[in-house]
Amino acid sequence: MTPAAVMARVRESSALWRLLLSLLIGTLVAVGLWAGWRVEVRLSVWFTTAAVFVVLTWIALGPMDAATTEHFARRGDMTTGWSVLLVAAATLFSLTSVVVALFRHGNPWLVLATIMAVVTSWTAIHTLFATHYARLYYTDPVGGIDFNQQELPRFVDFAYVSFTIGMSFTVSDTNLSGSLMRRPALFQALLSYLFGTVILALVINLISGLSP
Repeated sequence: MTPAAVMARVRESSALWRLLLSLLIGTLVAVGLWAGWRVEVRLSVWFTTAAVFVVLTWIALGPMDAATTEHFARRGDMTTGWSVLLVAAATLFSLTSVVVALFRHGNPWLVLATIMAVVTSWTAIHTLFATHYARLYYTDPVGGIDFNQQELPRFVDFAYVSFTIGMSFTVSDTNLSGSLMRRPALFQALLSYLFGTVILALVINLISGLSP
């Protein structure tokens, strides 16, 4: 199979398939790094799973135009049930991993694995919210976000909204209309605040603990 065919297959895959493939690769990493199932190994499994999921999702959805984004959103590829659970798991796992690492300070490999787990969790969370906003937008009646443009939004437009909330805890030049869109935005802003204050502060504390 040619690289182009592989890319096409990834783009046509469902979100559930991408998640399952990510979990499989993460499990293989666990087998390859097996060392008594230490904390470092578990963190490696998690950030590998999250990173593969993010990469596959962006390969599949990133190049989409507005029509293709609407098609995938309407067919149910951008769902929310399991993704919300994954968001909660990513947040709790990141917080737990940092706390565990704080109690085992002095291990640079654990610190590195923790930082990578936090970064990939953060990226996965906001990527998932981007797909969620796309699904909500293209669910009849279409709308809920004013992008201040004539053409219909594509996936990168929803990613812009999601990552803006993730970095600033608010929307910028887009307007949300209706509680259907504001509820997940509020949830995402609260999660982002948790990442930006509690988890980030713990990571900084963890890094500073490596100093002699």
